Amino acid sequence: MNLDDLSLFTALDPDNILHHIDHLPDQIEAAWNLSQTLPLPDLENVNHILFCGMGDSGIGGSLVMSLVAGECKVPFTVLRDYDLPAWADSKTLVIAVSHSGNTEETVSCFKQAVERKTKLMAITTGGEIAKMCDGADGTLWRFDHQATPRTAIGYAVTLPLALLSRTHLITDQSANVASAISAMREQQKKLNAESPVMKNPAKRMAGQFMDRFPLIFGSGIMATVARRWKAQVSQNAKAWAQFEDIPEMNHNSLAGITNPQSLISKCMALFLESDFDHPRNKIRIETTRMLMMTAGFNTDVIRGIGDTPLAQALTALHYGDYVSYYLAMAYNTGITPIESVNELKQTLANS
Repeated sequence: MNLDDLSLFTALDPDNILHHIDHLPDQIEAAWNLSQTLPLPDLENVNHILFCGMGDSGIGGSLVMSLVAGECKVPFTVLRDYDLPAWADSKTLVIAVSHSGNTEETVSCFKQAVERKTKLMAITTGGEIAKMCDGADGTLWRFDHQATPRTAIGYAVTLPLALLSRTHLITDQSANVASAISAMREQQKKLNAESPVMKNPAKRMAGQFMDRFPLIFGSGIMATVARRWKAQVSQNAKAWAQFEDIPEMNHNSLAGITNPQSLISKCMALFLESDFDHPRNKIRIETTRMLMMTAGFNTDVIRGIGDTPLAQALTALHYGDYVSYYLAMAYNTGITPIESVNELKQTLANS
């Protein structure tokens, strides 16, 4: 497909996912403004925050966790499963995040949280979780987003970050959010659909991913961004991808760059970098890339832009959203349906 022929996008994108990608900076701005008007939970005696969420909701929590780990005054844990850990008790704030409010793993965790009388909070558009939260006198942050959950990443990141900022568990994030939005808007001038292939690195990256298996690596804040890239490639382009974090992959996966040799040339190893990477991880990323290049892997690097960790994380995330979109177009694949995921959900619903 000619990625500069925008008329061809319409048939593959009837729900206009591209509109949501284009307006992600606006969504983050709207989410931040909304967050300033919402009620705060009672954090008296809270000694742990447990964030429960799957998919992009979980990615939002993980990104916030990586951003605030160095300053958050209480431990912050992200849970992607059905059951609360044994330590979750009345001194734990359990935050259930689900776009629909009906994500079964998150519903399961929130039911247990209600039973254990933990402090309760929900971030959702509605559903069962909103009902449970209201019924148990928890703190409900409801937002309105009438589109597929993967396009609501701005809410999934911004609302938890705002919560920590407003409750003074971290420093005020207002300036950081404004800076990130500005950096995203500046970057997207060269990434949006109107920007031609010759000037658009996201369209060219989609070309590099074509007929290859993307391997996406990052450290620190970029490890979660790598997870988002992987998720978007799969959901949007219906293509398999893998992410791994550095330094962990240096202790195991790096040993597996020799076989099978017939598949090495079919892989694309992408390294997401930030100015805020640990100095030792910067060396690890550079060395890992050189080792993989020598072994025959196709490799490339994407670096976040902006003057803060939040800006660099969100610009790299936004870049990946565009790449996954153009990859779907290049594969001539309908971008919205996730039929295999829906089939699994239907099987679970009938079990």
